[in-house]
Amino acid sequence: MKRIPLSAVAVLTLLPNILSAEGFSLFSDAKFNGEIRPRYESVSIEDSLNKDANAFTVRVTLGLETKLLDIDGLTMKVDGTTVQTLGGTHYNDLSPTKDTRYEVVADPEQTRFTQAYLQYKYGATTLKAGRQILNLDNQRFIGSVDWRQMMQSMDAMSITNTSIAGLSLSGAYVYSYATVFDEPTWDSKAVILNGTYKINDSVKITAYDYMISSEKGSYGSDTYGLALTGDIPVAMAKIAYRAEYAQQGDATFKTIGSVKKENDATYYNLDLLANISGVLVGGGYEVLSGSNGSDGKTAFSTPLATLHAFNGWADKFLTTPTGGLCDASATFGYTAPGVGKAMIVYHAFETDKAMGGKSDLGSEWDLLYTNAIPGVKGLSGLAKAAYYQGGDVVGNTKDVSKIWLQLGYKF
Repeated sequence: MKRIPLSAVAVLTLLPNILSAEGFSLFSDAKFNGEIRPRYESVSIEDSLNKDANAFTVRVTLGLETKLLDIDGLTMKVDGTTVQTLGGTHYNDLSPTKDTRYEVVADPEQTRFTQAYLQYKYGATTLKAGRQILNLDNQRFIGSVDWRQMMQSMDAMSITNTSIAGLSLSGAYVYSYATVFDEPTWDSKAVILNGTYKINDSVKITAYDYMISSEKGSYGSDTYGLALTGDIPVAMAKIAYRAEYAQQGDATFKTIGSVKKENDATYYNLDLLANISGVLVGGGYEVLSGSNGSDGKTAFSTPLATLHAFNGWADKFLTTPTGGLCDASATFGYTAPGVGKAMIVYHAFETDKAMGGKSDLGSEWDLLYTNAIPGVKGLSGLAKAAYYQGGDVVGNTKDVSKIWLQLGYKF
């Protein structure tokens, strides 16, 4: 994809003054936003032929939202983002000029528009057309992958409606999308449907149907499911829960690439997290079904998800293994205003169907501490680590260690 200099975004910030005339404004009520996010990331893999990765990168985003033509409800939003290295590039960024001597950190240097859309609001209905960020529910199926320095953007036409109390309806047609990598935009034909009805704080019902066909990997599937979420007060605790089931069938659209496999897979998940005066205790069990290689099944996949948030921060399972994935997790932590949030998460991984007679996909410890930095509004810090211990399934036998140190400033 052709790179767009961030200076082009700076020019856009001057447009409200350049194109305004007495009695008429093409642009008005301009609002600006921005973010600066420097990060250090290290990656080490047991017995690897590659050198350990040490990546110093920074993400800078500058955005503008402005009213158009003095028409009530009509606005334009533009965000430009650049990712650059600080102090060298001692990592494999998976770009065309990647340095394969080092382990992978998926943050290549690049600059592009991450959002550029027109929006029209009429009552409880909002329409958007153009490049936009789509984050639905917990981002398990549709997300912006914001953990990486360059986020994932969708070129889409979308609509949301909240005219009925408690009910939120969303729909989108995605005709292309840009991943976190410095690569051409991928063509797509995807219809995204999502509806949520909040009965009360204890029960929220979400139904969805994600019909995706993508040029990338000649992928296609139709995923539909149901989720129940809410917060249940119990004695001195508040228990947040999520119970979900989804079925993945054949692609609705087959006009992108050559989709040959007939999808047949299931997904289910149960998460519980209790907050007891700031003490966090929880557990979860998630299953993405797989195949034994002869049953005609396929592995459940989520190609447009924010994958880093699930199945361990070491990112061992960004692609579901052929035999599927079962993830049993336990969480312990503490959170309080001024103190921040500290968490320890343990994962035990297995296949859904044995692969070569083996099913142990390993285990992982994840550690996190994050807090707002006092004295500077919008400034926060984060320290994070992932320690994966390999199992006995081929491709998942080596230990992996990753460490992150990050600052974030939003304005």
